Amino acid sequence: MAPSPISPLEPARQVVGEDPTAFALQGPEGGLAARGFRRLLPGGPVETLATRAATFFAAESEGPRRLLGALPFDREAHDRLHQPEKIRRLEGPAEFRRRAAPPLAEGGSPWGVSPEPSRAAYMQAVAEALKLLRREEDAELRKVVLSRSVAILADRPIDREALLARLGEDPSVTVFCAPLSGLGEPPRALLGATPELLVSRKGRMVASHPLAGSARRGADPETDRRQSEGLLASEKDQREHAAVVEAVADALAPLCLRLNAPKSPSLRATAAMWHLGTRIEGELREDVPVAELLAHLHPTPAVCGLPRAAAARAISRLEGYDRGFYAGAVGWLDEAGDGEWHVSLRCAEIAGEKARLYAGAGVVPGSDPAAEAEETSAKLVTMLRALGVDETGRPLAERAA
Repeated sequence: MAPSPISPLEPARQVVGEDPTAFALQGPEGGLAARGFRRLLPGGPVETLATRAATFFAAESEGPRRLLGALPFDREAHDRLHQPEKIRRLEGPAEFRRRAAPPLAEGGSPWGVSPEPSRAAYMQAVAEALKLLRREEDAELRKVVLSRSVAILADRPIDREALLARLGEDPSVTVFCAPLSGLGEPPRALLGATPELLVSRKGRMVASHPLAGSARRGADPETDRRQSEGLLASEKDQREHAAVVEAVADALAPLCLRLNAPKSPSLRATAAMWHLGTRIEGELREDVPVAELLAHLHPTPAVCGLPRAAAARAISRLEGYDRGFYAGAVGWLDEAGDGEWHVSLRCAEIAGEKARLYAGAGVVPGSDPAAEAEETSAKLVTMLRALGVDETGRPLAERAA
């Protein structure tokens, strides 16, 4: 059956507003927005998503033929997908950017900020990961992606529409809002601006665009150029990126008639970061639904490590907190098996006046704890700048003055 049609979104209409059921996903070529909960998909691990989705559509004959939502980082944890009441199209990258939004934090008292873990504790975790990578009994472990979070307490409820507008000022990323609460629960949502496509399927065509290897953008053109050239020349970053591309290609190759993965990465720029990226495209042998592709790919070595199981154990031991939906995926799937899923990066969980931001960095032999901590700080800039505060909670407008 063909997926449900998406009607255009009126330009003057807010994309998410204050609606706790609102979902939005918009990249450079457009996207979709949705409202309302018709029915929640019974949660489960990613391995069962294809079966659960097929069962859902077979039993539910009415409503849009799409499920929208988010997957958690943990493959065994329950996902959060729903069938909306209405779906509308977002045109191009400008839908959010056409709404000028002032900084969310403007003067007044600094917002409360609680790093969890602290920068020093994060550096210690990186040092411990490097020890694991050197131990003979952990010889299979090749990479661990360690993250840290920052909890923020604002002086008023955070305006999700304004936050999306500010995130959408960077046309190179995919902006998203995925509700995490059910009806009758306190509103909670995952918002962000991710640069990374996990997987998309349209008919028999499949694509993935993994990123691994990063550097902060320079403050001036010359510094920015040096940063990008340094990233391309970095043996450590090239090695880290190649391992991720190999893992993604190895997962997709058995499912494809043909698969194209360029031998050398390209530079991918966002407003805050340079990344090494490789777009992988292929044609499926059979009608494999996107939900099954997710089960093969998630989480990739770009957000977990290598090999997956050993890296996940190290993350559980060293990070000290539950990632939840950070480094999971956000997107949609339809009854025909098509869909589009992006890695939930440069994101925050928003609940009223509270926000929890996340950022991570890949640890491989040759990594430096201070450099990895600096990389997480650079990645936190995307959300902090959109909120209008620095890593201490001080309003950026006040600091600039």
